[in-house]
Amino acid sequence: MNYSRRDFVKAGSASLICGSSALHAAKVATETLHLPLALQLYSVRDLLPKDYAGTLKEIGTLGYKEVESAGYFNHSAAEVKAAMNNAGLKLVGAHHPSDDLHRNLDQILSFSHELGLTYIVCSSPGHKNPNPTDKGSFTLDDWRWNAEQFNMFGEKVSAAGMKFGYHNHILEFKETDGVVPYVELLRLTDPSKVTMELDCGWVTVGGGNPVEYLRKYPTRISMLHVKDFKRSTTPPSNTNRPAVAELGQGTINYAPIFEEAAKAGHVKHCFAEQEAFNVPWIQSLKIDAEYLRKLGMS
Repeated sequence: MNYSRRDFVKAGSASLICGSSALHAAKVATETLHLPLALQLYSVRDLLPKDYAGTLKEIGTLGYKEVESAGYFNHSAAEVKAAMNNAGLKLVGAHHPSDDLHRNLDQILSFSHELGLTYIVCSSPGHKNPNPTDKGSFTLDDWRWNAEQFNMFGEKVSAAGMKFGYHNHILEFKETDGVVPYVELLRLTDPSKVTMELDCGWVTVGGGNPVEYLRKYPTRISMLHVKDFKRSTTPPSNTNRPAVAELGQGTINYAPIFEEAAKAGHVKHCFAEQEAFNVPWIQSLKIDAEYLRKLGMS
């Protein structure tokens, strides 16, 4: 219902205004994600080593219900489970870089199974050549090799009763030899073995559009990461990333992204990720939580 101010004046009807507002509210209520408030714990990576249980407890008091790990800081599975339970948090999944998955997959599977995780997520890709000349650059062969590895990981993770996912950054959206690497990963990975965790912030910085990926690949994306960035006068790149902002205080509007994700009907989790803080960390994560509540999270 896109009425201009002039249209409303011409209509001259309070009932029309009230009616259109009610319809708009109903649309927002039905076409957004209604998921538990969730946080990627990379956000508090500097705090967890100092006070693991206490930091989780503070996160729980802010209303977050689910979390995703990015390291356990030498805690046993029993200690992690106890800290999560005491904080009222559900640990949904864990991030591991490609190198760790290659070296320690059996141990990761065992630890994750003990924790009762649903997802094991590759947080960064690897290189086909184990000693690349440029670790920050990936060829199309590298991306195709990663797709093969993801299928292999996915098969083993599925056999262990969990799901394997991949989390993007920026480079996946830099056209390489006429191909967008993220599209190639989607083409070459087996949907029954590999799901995607779409980091909407990095998609946007990389020049992609999260709405378009959700629309084109509605069944491939089961998780979202949400973050925001301040406006920048210089073009963003992997080495020139824009400054981080709290959700709703930067340049990304998540309302249409959540609307498209709701239409797709396949997204099960949505994690805020605050990679840096512009205010004290508790206040920052509270701002994120309040923004997500306004868009339907609880």
